[in-house]
Amino acid sequence: MQRRQMLLAKIADQRVQIAELGERWQTPLYLADQAWVAVRFVRAHPGLLAGFASLAVLQRRGVRALAKGAWRIWKTYRIFNAVYGKITNRR
Repeated sequence: MQRRQMLLAKIADQRVQIAELGERWQTPLYLADQAWVAVRFVRAHPGLLAGFASLAVLQRRGVRALAKGAWRIWKTYRIFNAVYGKITNRR
């Protein structure tokens, strides 16, 4: 009977320890869960992420710098396309 009482006391102590561990991990696990929800949302709505990224670029560099970069890319594409067309027509 004495052994049983000792085991029950040990079990009660272990329950308290597990409850304390649960309380300690509750906030980090909640934050991890919310981060996972955010990741799933971004994966489901990539257009929103692209929109926010473009707004950040516009805000940082300005519309003029963005237009200048787009113009350079367009000119590079046109030159590359013309050169590639000449190379492939030689054959």
